[in-house]
Amino acid sequence: MKVRVKFKKYGSLRFIGHLDVMRFFQKVMRRAQIPIAFTAGYNPHMIMSFASPLGIGLTSEGEYFDIELSEPISSSEAVRRMNEVTAEGIEVVSFRQIAEEKKMTGMAIVAAADYLVGFKNETDGAAITEKIITDFLRQQEIVVLKQTKRSEQEVNIRPLIYRMELTKSGIYLQLAAGSVENLKPELVMCALYQFAGICEASAGLSRHRLEMYADLASETEKAAGIRRLVPLDALGKDME
Repeated sequence: MKVRVKFKKYGSLRFIGHLDVMRFFQKVMRRAQIPIAFTAGYNPHMIMSFASPLGIGLTSEGEYFDIELSEPISSSEAVRRMNEVTAEGIEVVSFRQIAEEKKMTGMAIVAAADYLVGFKNETDGAAITEKIITDFLRQQEIVVLKQTKRSEQEVNIRPLIYRMELTKSGIYLQLAAGSVENLKPELVMCALYQFAGICEASAGLSRHRLEMYADLASETEKAAGIRRLVPLDALGKDME
């Protein structure tokens, strides 16, 4: 039985990395007595995979990881137990059964993510207007220098920006996410700052992930640029 867990990450725990988050939840599973399944062999470990690791310094209300259970447990009971033993800065939101197919894991299907980028510098915030964002998105190409594991390369990020809006709280972004195509909000903001003529592009920004999505569009729809984005937890169901 496969389950998808949704959680929030906030406060001082935004500064811990992905491996620490994974170890943290391994301890939570033991303390909450969640019947998680283990791999076979001489060195068994919990069957657990995260949809898309969150960068250090970011907060989020839409993080996901998948596990396998050795026996059933109700969703409400699992959420209660886990939150009783968690730490300030991590809150479990849902615990939902998902399809058994390997191709439906969060890591495999995540296709987009929502972010809210806030300005800590009021001057920079005032300099970004709706017109600047509109003109920025009208560009056919937005070429940036992207760091890879081995080198740097120029990449056109315009097709990876699905939505971008100015709100009272900052800039809302909907970006490509996942193993195939992935765009970080700071790279978009760097390009926007350069377009607007603002220096120190990545300074003074707060970044908050709101949600992660799977794309249920058919291959024909995707080829036509059509997306049908669904939150990852919407693909599961609560267990009684």
